[in-house]
Amino acid sequence: MGKKVKKKIPMQKKPQKVQKKKVRIKYRKVFLFLFLLLLIIYGVSKIISLPITNIYIKGTTYLKDQDIIEEAKIENYPKWIETLPFMIENKLNKNPLIAKVKVYHKNIRELHITITENTPLFYNAVKEKQILKDGKEITEKYTVPVLLNYVPDKKYKVFQKEVQEIDTNILEKISEIKYNPNDKDDERFLLSMNDGNYVYLSLTKFEKINSYLNIMLEIEKKFDQKKGILYLDSGGYFEVLEK
Repeated sequence: MGKKVKKKIPMQKKPQKVQKKKVRIKYRKVFLFLFLLLLIIYGVSKIISLPITNIYIKGTTYLKDQDIIEEAKIENYPKWIETLPFMIENKLNKNPLIAKVKVYHKNIRELHITITENTPLFYNAVKEKQILKDGKEITEKYTVPVLLNYVPDKKYKVFQKEVQEIDTNILEKISEIKYNPNDKDDERFLLSMNDGNYVYLSLTKFEKINSYLNIMLEIEKKFDQKKGILYLDSGGYFEVLEK
């Protein structure tokens, strides 16, 4: 019998030791990061706690600046964080005399408020209400034309729309408005002007009042500054008033 061949058993390798890497914390960088973070937080907190120092209001004619400041609750010049634009806009938009408001900060401590007014058009003496451009009614009375008498509902709605189209500089020259229909025209109005003249208008021709100043320039030259009645409802002729 042949010799038995011994199988060589390979020697097992000893497992190598895994060397653990030491993580070195860079304390200097961490400290610098925390310091900068705290510095930023401190700076931001200082900025938002700064009080406003100046308030600028634009676009007002009928509204008083002090009333706006009080409504916005900024009369004590509060901190910057308490005067965020949307907060002030929400407060002021509740005022019926304000159609639109824009608020912004400039140089952090300056507060700018720009207002578009809901213009008072005329005072309705029958209702004892001030009529605004968007049709709202308020109790306050302003220096605007006074509608003296009752106007039928359908005609009143048209009248409101027509008054909205009158130029501001012309509207300021009208003192009183009277519904004054006759047999030929049930939409006729009589306007008393601040300069002592009178104007007849029909609802269908109301826009003609915007040419009042130019028309009167020619009339005053022709009639030597005499006062009278301008019939813009029919032909545009002028009748001198007898003293």
